[in-house]
Amino acid sequence: MPQEPALNDPMISTHPEPAAGTKSDTEDEGIDLMELAILLMRGKKIILRFVLIAMAVTAIVVYLIIKPMYTARAVFLAPQNSPGSGMAQLAGQLGALGAVSGLGGLKSTGDVYVGILGSRTIADTLIKRFDLQKIYKAKKLSDTEKKLKNRSKFILGKDTLITISVEDHDPKRAAEIANGYLDALHDQNGRLALTDSAQRRLFFQQQLEREKNALEDAEVELKKTQEKTGLIVPGGQTLAEIQASSNIRAQIASRQVELAALKQSATDQNPAVVRLQTEIAGLQEQKQNLESGTGPRHPGNMQLPTAKAPELIFEYVRKQREVKYHETLFELLAKQYESARLDESRDAPFIQVVDTALVPDKKSGPPRILLIFASGLLGAFAGAAWVVFRSFIVTLQSDPVKAGRLQALHQAASIKQYDSDTSI
Repeated sequence: MPQEPALNDPMISTHPEPAAGTKSDTEDEGIDLMELAILLMRGKKIILRFVLIAMAVTAIVVYLIIKPMYTARAVFLAPQNSPGSGMAQLAGQLGALGAVSGLGGLKSTGDVYVGILGSRTIADTLIKRFDLQKIYKAKKLSDTEKKLKNRSKFILGKDTLITISVEDHDPKRAAEIANGYLDALHDQNGRLALTDSAQRRLFFQQQLEREKNALEDAEVELKKTQEKTGLIVPGGQTLAEIQASSNIRAQIASRQVELAALKQSATDQNPAVVRLQTEIAGLQEQKQNLESGTGPRHPGNMQLPTAKAPELIFEYVRKQREVKYHETLFELLAKQYESARLDESRDAPFIQVVDTALVPDKKSGPPRILLIFASGLLGAFAGAAWVVFRSFIVTLQSDPVKAGRLQALHQAASIKQYDSDTSI
């Protein structure tokens, strides 16, 4: 920018310069606020130009470049702690282990559910459901998780209500993601075994699935035996023996499963454990006598030991016994599984949705007017700094001594001077 003579510059006061070897009043007294105010008033047009340019640029950016954000909110009531509940036990165990402070002060079920909402599992579920990796234009899944986390907030109020807030450029998608958090939380709550009944349900579910596969295998083997031997249904004593043996084996297996489930929370001295062990031992003795025929025989006992059956019938009996055994055991396990499910439904934590997320009809950001005024304020500071700096440079150029020093400083900082020094 070309510089005008110091006397003609309206930004520079026309006070007479001090004599050589003396100090000016400004140098003796520091900054003169009155002269600074006069200087800024004379440069008000420049400052106003800075303000208008800053506000215009900011307005273009916030209205044309930056997309508006919409915030959707969903509110639900977290289940409360009850004595003996799995959630209460979880909070108590964490507190006893000193993990409360490490988890940000876990004190209630609300803190647990806030932590579950912020988990990676729920984030990945929502990312896959709404294809957020494509919407957010993120190359990596971790970057998508970070963006979703920045746009989602979970606030636990003093009234135990948890608010889910989701920001998005699309108001409809913001509401869908907020409600998606509720759906994902409900599914995750069903998968987590937070109560004793839920743990029993998972145990019987695994046993039932295993027994279902065993029953299918036994049916296949029986079919192969029927095709091989040509036997369909052996009658008389053999059929009665099959039924009796199958019932005893099923009762033994049922009590063994019940005993295994009971031992998860009881010791060997527990009366129920002792009773089950006694019953299993008695049934095993009956099964051994029935299959081998070595037990005492009473008058009228028409049971025929399987060891004395013909070879083909014996093979068929064994296969049919396996099918009967697995069928009976499957039915018993199914009843116990349904009983555990009913217990879980009574004890399971229930999430009560207070407000589902609606499509927001107002923009939540960015605060355009505030940003424009803030940019105008920054423009005013920048314009004032430019006016003061320009006046300072002109004042230096008007003083021969200071102008020489400024020229020497400029030459010392130039690249050509640096190259000439290094060549020497």
